[in-house]
Amino acid sequence: MKRVAVVQSNYIPWKGYFDLIAHVDEFILFDDVQYTDRDWRNRNLVKTAAGPKWLSVPVRRGPRGRLINEVVASDPDWPRAHWLLLAQTYRKAPCFEAVAPAIERLYLGCRHDRLSDINRHFLEGLLDVLGIPAHLTRAEDYAATGARTERLVDLCRKAGADEYLTGPAARAYLDESLFDRAGIGVRWFDYSGYPEYPQAHPPFDHHVSVLDLIFNTGPTAARYLKSARHLENAQCPAAGPAIS
Repeated sequence: MKRVAVVQSNYIPWKGYFDLIAHVDEFILFDDVQYTDRDWRNRNLVKTAAGPKWLSVPVRRGPRGRLINEVVASDPDWPRAHWLLLAQTYRKAPCFEAVAPAIERLYLGCRHDRLSDINRHFLEGLLDVLGIPAHLTRAEDYAATGARTERLVDLCRKAGADEYLTGPAARAYLDESLFDRAGIGVRWFDYSGYPEYPQAHPPFDHHVSVLDLIFNTGPTAARYLKSARHLENAQCPAAGPAIS
C-alpha cells in the first residue's frame, strides 16, 4: 500500500502541513500550477507580542497565470532579514537556544532564487528538525495530464499510489469517482484536535508557522503532531540572548 499527497509548496507552513507529510509515503509538490498572490506560497504567520505577523518572501512581478515554479525572489537579502526578525521575536522562547543554530543555518544557507526551491529548502530542513522522514518529489517530474481531479489521478497513478490523502478543503472540488475508477482510494486528513503547547502572547493560535512550535518546544515539537514522532525524555535548555 502506497499513500501519496499532492500539495502546492508553502513557505514555512503550519504544523498540519508537516503532519500530512508524515502520514504519506510520497509527498508531491504541486508547483506546476498557477501562482496565487497574497497566499501561503510565499508567506506565513509568526506569533509576536503585537499579534500574528506575516513573513513574506519578496517576489518579482510577473504575468497573470504564471506557475508557482516560475516565480522568483526579488531581493537576495530576504533570508537574513527574516532570520533577524525571527531571532528578535523568539529570543525568549523556552527552546530558542536549542534550535536557533539549525534554523539560522537554514536561513543563511538559502541560496535559491525560485520560490519552489526556496520552499523545498525549508520544508526539507524543518522536516529534519522535527525528525520526520519524508520523500518529497515534484509534480513536473511526472508530466501528468488532465484538468483538476483528472490530473491528480494521473499523478497518483504515475507515482504508483494505492491511496490519495488530502485535506478537507478539497471536498469543494475533488471528484472521488475518478479516483475510484482508477482503483485509488481517497482518504481525508483531519486537522482538528491538535493539543496546545506553551505559546507566548495569548490567545493561543494553532494556525501559525511550525517555527512557532519549534522555538517553543524544541526537540519535543513532534509530540504535538498527530504523527507522534518524537524523542523520549527530550529536554530543552533555558532561553538565552538573541542571535544577531
